[in-house]
Amino acid sequence: MLTAVLISWGLALKEENKILTDYPQLQSDQRFSAGNDLVFIPDFRLSFNQDFKNKVYTNHEIAYCESFEDALLRYASTWAAKEAVYKAVKQLYSFALGPKSIEIIRDKVAGRPNVIVHKEAIRYKISLTISHDGDYVWAIALIERNIQGP
Repeated sequence: MLTAVLISWGLALKEENKILTDYPQLQSDQRFSAGNDLVFIPDFRLSFNQDFKNKVYTNHEIAYCESFEDALLRYASTWAAKEAVYKAVKQLYSFALGPKSIEIIRDKVAGRPNVIVHKEAIRYKISLTISHDGDYVWAIALIERNIQGP
């Protein structure tokens, strides 16, 4: 019988006195992951500038955000989405991802957000949702690793 045991920062599985604590083994067996991010818009406004915009956002994302009267809200939403995806991906894959490696796209204005991860080595299904209320933007990403993939 398998019993989940929380050990420090990792999850170990106990099976008849055998404890698996090898993190790479646990990570390779993981099929699902979730990531989320919360952005406080007044703080985001203080750190947002042209250099940040050019470093973090793709041309497609910039064009989308700039198409709104309140572009800052869209930049904050896209940033939260990128961070949520990054956190979910890092649970399944150990390589580094830069901010432009994660692209948030929409099929229409204010449409459903989709994600492109510009890294050929990963295969996954991803679901993303973004919400905002008042001074906060929140995003959550759920990923299912393709079990035939790496």
